[in-house]
Amino acid sequence: MNVQDKVIVVTGGADGIGAAMARRFAREGARHVAVVDRNGEGARAVAAEIGGKAYETDVSDGAAVAAMVAAVEADQGHIDLFCSNAGVGDGDPDRNNAVSSPDPVWARAWGVNVMAHVHAARAVLPGMIARGEGYLLNTVSAAGLLSQIGGAVYSTTKHAAIGLAESLAITHGDQGIKVSVLCPQGVDTAMLRAGGSGSPQSLDGVLTPDEAAEHVIQGLAAEKFLILPHPEVLTYMQRKTADYDRWLGGMRRLRAKVMGG
Repeated sequence: MNVQDKVIVVTGGADGIGAAMARRFAREGARHVAVVDRNGEGARAVAAEIGGKAYETDVSDGAAVAAMVAAVEADQGHIDLFCSNAGVGDGDPDRNNAVSSPDPVWARAWGVNVMAHVHAARAVLPGMIARGEGYLLNTVSAAGLLSQIGGAVYSTTKHAAIGLAESLAITHGDQGIKVSVLCPQGVDTAMLRAGGSGSPQSLDGVLTPDEAAEHVIQGLAAEKFLILPHPEVLTYMQRKTADYDRWLGGMRRLRAKVMGG
């Protein structure tokens, strides 16, 4: 997909990768960029900067997402590209207990990291299928393909997000629907910084949000399912699938290293 003249929605657009994508789409000549975020003030600031429109929306609320999509389409016509980018990341409160996060943390992550993608697809797929074309870009994480040490909630929900994206591509690919997943490792965002220095996802280098957005543009142009800003992730995936037990052993060694033994 070439984003020029397209109507695009970006959730989580108030900052980080979402804001960088919104700015880049505008520079690439998108006809309209809808900037969606629970942080309405931040969304309005980005929208004003790029000549778009802001929508203060909780993406874990299906009715709110449907209303936002209806409002965008009433204002701009059909949506060509929906970037479901919003996400949350919580570390394990007890780093020696993978299931130590309380139920509300699991529920919040499930709502934002998984169900937000479901709500988006439910809202835009009928129109896209009727037109015979449309694009869904879901920001996931390398954690959805591999894992994240000390982040069981994050890893689990991101794995689920990959499964959903695969199902969307398999079920609707022959109906003209394109699906991509953006799976970076370390990107300089508030979420990464909250994890502190030395986090394992930073081992292969930390990209700027603008660099991640450049990979999005390239991945959309190639219409690739996997958009991997860190190319090392593909090698790690291949090692994982080639010998799962060996990979798990290596991850345990990495965990011991990053946790100081």
